[in-house]
Amino acid sequence: MVTFVVEHLDPELGPWSALEYKTIARESSEAGCDFILSSVPTSLLQSKELNDVGASARSDAVEVYFAHQKDRICLLDPAAKQELQPSDTQHFDVLLFGGILGDDPPRDRTSELRKKGFAGRRLGPVQMTTDTAVRVTRKVMLEGKKLEEIPYIDFPELKFAEHESTEMPFRYVTDTEGNPIMPEGMIELIKADADKGFDTLDFADENDGMGNLALNDAR
Repeated sequence: MVTFVVEHLDPELGPWSALEYKTIARESSEAGCDFILSSVPTSLLQSKELNDVGASARSDAVEVYFAHQKDRICLLDPAAKQELQPSDTQHFDVLLFGGILGDDPPRDRTSELRKKGFAGRRLGPVQMTTDTAVRVTRKVMLEGKKLEEIPYIDFPELKFAEHESTEMPFRYVTDTEGNPIMPEGMIELIKADADKGFDTLDFADENDGMGNLALNDAR
């Protein structure tokens, strides 16, 4: 059993993060793992938005409540020298994330956690959303998969209409049909963010020559 911890580094809980956290909470529960949101501002702890996520939430930081096993905590860090591998189950029980993946362009928010001295591992060279990063970590730690064995799609293009689409600037794990796995409700959020109200959405072929719509600060 492992515990996934996301250090919430924002004063608020945006709709994108809420959908990601809700997905992480559900998938962690299904896998028999704990999911903790820590460093949550006290103003958010009793909010409906946070309660709807379904995660254990607390205001203290991971190094406080896991002080007795700091050497068993692994920070998923894009700047780490080593990549996560199945043998890391021998070394780590707590996998730490922190609003650290999914920014475009990357802001290296991991530096706020890196300076605390946790051991670090990375998940490859391409940016991921937080729920994707947890999903990949779970596959490595629980299913024994190597990073290169996990099916990915990079920068998928979401096709709204014949000549309108949005490219997502992240890496995603794919489902059995090769489509990116996204939180429930995320496509609707993307559609709304792009100020489009299309009734149907398909995944565009990367070679179909469709133009892109800029994603207007979706994160």
